[in-house]
Amino acid sequence: MAFAAINSSNGPSAFSVVDTTTPQPATAVNYAVIDNAFAADLSLKKRVYDAINVSPEHGALFQDIAQYTSALQSRLQSQNSNSTQQLEADQPLAKKRKLENGKPGTSVDAKDAPLQFYVQDISFAAPQRKKLTLEMTAAGGYLRARNQTSQSIEFGIPIQDIQHVLCLPVPEKAQRQFNFCVIPKYGDGVTPVPDGQSVLESMVWTVSDGPPKAAFTGNGQRVAGDEPGEALIRRMLDGILGQTKVIRPTEREFVSATPEAHRKGEKAYHVKAHKGSKDGYLFFLSSGILFGFKKPLLFFSFENIESISYTSVLQRTFNLNITTRADSTQEPQEIEFSMIDQADFAGIDEYIKRHGLQDASLAEARRAKKYNVNLLKGEEEAAAGEVEESELQKAERELEDQEDEEEEDYDPGSDADSDGSGSSSEEEDGDDDEDGGGEDEEGADDAEDLVKNELGSEAEDVSADEL
Repeated sequence: MAFAAINSSNGPSAFSVVDTTTPQPATAVNYAVIDNAFAADLSLKKRVYDAINVSPEHGALFQDIAQYTSALQSRLQSQNSNSTQQLEADQPLAKKRKLENGKPGTSVDAKDAPLQFYVQDISFAAPQRKKLTLEMTAAGGYLRARNQTSQSIEFGIPIQDIQHVLCLPVPEKAQRQFNFCVIPKYGDGVTPVPDGQSVLESMVWTVSDGPPKAAFTGNGQRVAGDEPGEALIRRMLDGILGQTKVIRPTEREFVSATPEAHRKGEKAYHVKAHKGSKDGYLFFLSSGILFGFKKPLLFFSFENIESISYTSVLQRTFNLNITTRADSTQEPQEIEFSMIDQADFAGIDEYIKRHGLQDASLAEARRAKKYNVNLLKGEEEAAAGEVEESELQKAERELEDQEDEEEEDYDPGSDADSDGSGSSSEEEDGDDDEDGGGEDEEGADDAEDLVKNELGSEAEDVSADEL
């Protein structure tokens, strides 16, 4: 028979003997403790609940394990926070900026913010390359990534600081995948950072095609249905974002002349390009141009583009030069993308002209206009067509000016006289025919022939009566 000695403060002795082979009565379990400890691993939490249902007498044991797990997580978070603070103290300012949105213990944790949606086993590429749980809190909260082992927040961005969100197909993959790119303020790699302003790094994660395997609402209920993970995450993001929305590439904006090599028949929305020795992809979107996906991302929003030009236009390739300037106080900066396939020249050139990006004189108008992604549904096409509309208005004005000049030279009296003479002549001719006046008709014909012989084509508009 097995026995165990345990400490009991209620008994007469400090020790008592309990027979562990005898089933113990079930005790009340605080399930909130278990929920908190295993919130990020629902499969493990379900196994705990199943074990309690099978052996209710072990409920208190699982509760103690959950309490210990929560306490251990808190200690790990505290240690990570202290080590990160020490690391920041030893690093220059440029390094400190990179830690701003990856520092555990900051407001990104936002433990009191209600969790609205989360997806497990998401593959992140930036600012860290690892699998994490993607979490979204309610509007005004945070978009963040949680470590699935330690349960600490690895990094995140306040919702109000998100400037652009892009959902782009991953090029050159046998299976369809989508990259979500979340770009915070001053994190586009183009806009100058104000003095003393901390900068958050962009977040990039990948979602496979098809329904997600581990997507849950904030209360832990699994999201069921056949909705693809890309569409689900995009819908949830649009629900919490107020100042922007998720932008996807469209054929109306740009589609490559070369289809996807690894997915036969599927259209591609990117072109290969090099920035120096770094290779990547250019996407031409309704709100700007992205170069990715390697760190750092570069996003050229329309209002930051001064002008775009071409260089080294050869038989097979050409270079694209984007000149940027955030405002009139900044010096222009030119960034060159090389080795772009000549087959995509026509599509890129059409995109650039449609948005007026080749004309530096329109840069101030774009900055004042602030082309942005925060447009209501249906307004995006109107915004994209504003440049075209201005060109049409210009053509209309030129046509109106030309018509005004013609109206100034126009003499209505001469036309009226001419028309009247013609009508009268035709009526008289008709009367003569009825009266049998053939001689007058022949005389008029002779006079008309005489005029033609003398004046040639100039006499075509001159009536016989005017002679």
